Amino acid sequence: MRLTPTIGLLALASLPAYAEIYKCTDASGHVTYSNVATKGCAKMNLDPISTIPAAKPAAKAPTPAGFPRVDEGAQKARDSDRRKILDQELAAEQKNLDDAKKRLAEAEEPRPEDRNVGGAINQGKVQERTQPLRDQIQLHERNLEAIKKELQNLR
Repeated sequence: MRLTPTIGLLALASLPAYAEIYKCTDASGHVTYSNVATKGCAKMNLDPISTIPAAKPAAKAPTPAGFPRVDEGAQKARDSDRRKILDQELAAEQKNLDDAKKRLAEAEEPRPEDRNVGGAINQGKVQERTQPLRDQIQLHERNLEAIKKELQNLR
């Protein structure tokens, strides 16, 4: 979706622009260039800029006649094996996620070493101890999403 406005802006930017260019020299000898004529400016006569159109992409070559092909039965067997492997990975990743959540719940329980001198729980210590577990949970959740997406892409 963001590509369309970008292409439009690039197309507008690539249109030829025409403007008068003036070379301006001030009293101290500093030279500036401008598209607005002021006192001490001289119009510059510039040759047009030549542009070269982009080369057209080469056409995609068709698959050669002698290119090896996999018969339909072999491909179905491969797809079936792939689905089985992905299902196994999905089950294993779900188990890993459940285990990580269980370990996080156990780690969130306050421990005696988490208490300050006054007896209050030091949340910083709890957070420090549980953050790696939270990171593992996020990793397992991302892995599950990726496996599910891969399963959806199967024929």
